[in-house]
Amino acid sequence: MTSVELQVSEIFYSIQGESSHAGYPCVFIRLAGCNLRCSYCDARYTYEEPGQTRQLAEILAAIHRLPPVERVEITGGEPLLQEGVYPLMDALLADNRRVLLETNGTVSLARVPAAVHCIMDVKCPGSGMVQQTDQENFRRLTDRDELKFVVGDRHDYDWARQVITEKRLEHHPHLIFSPVADRLPPADLAAWLLADALPARLQLQLHTLLWPECRQGV
Repeated sequence: MTSVELQVSEIFYSIQGESSHAGYPCVFIRLAGCNLRCSYCDARYTYEEPGQTRQLAEILAAIHRLPPVERVEITGGEPLLQEGVYPLMDALLADNRRVLLETNGTVSLARVPAAVHCIMDVKCPGSGMVQQTDQENFRRLTDRDELKFVVGDRHDYDWARQVITEKRLEHHPHLIFSPVADRLPPADLAAWLLADALPARLQLQLHTLLWPECRQGV
């Protein structure tokens, strides 16, 4: 049997800072490499610095040395660029973990196991990557999965609202709007959501509030 290898930026234990799972203890597996260059990216080190080649068994052993929490998130970069992510997800599910997958939505979700909770980051115009999303992924998401719009200005907000209408997502239970740090005051985004009574969750990155001086390992 061929061994499974992945390029890993970091593995760490922290508080989940985003999504409907925010606030819970979580183990993070941050994979290296990304096919996008978003203008506001806060994890450039995942593609500017080479990751470490790690065997699947080595990754699982590293996780088992951390506190035995239920949630494990696979993030990046873009984790679905690596073929080894699929056996990694299978192994984590077999280990009775609640597996979260943070993805930029540019790679098909068709092969992601049904039990994995997908968090798809829909790229708004301000990211500079708005044309890259795989449009078929919108229909691949289930009601358990989540859509996140990172909003940098009013144009981004109006665009995201239009996507929700066009894709008939008004009743999706997990719509998240998050302001770009240092670009959009959170109170402005809150005012727009309130004015439109948009059925979306306003979310700030909890980990950046808890540890504002840290850029990795949180």
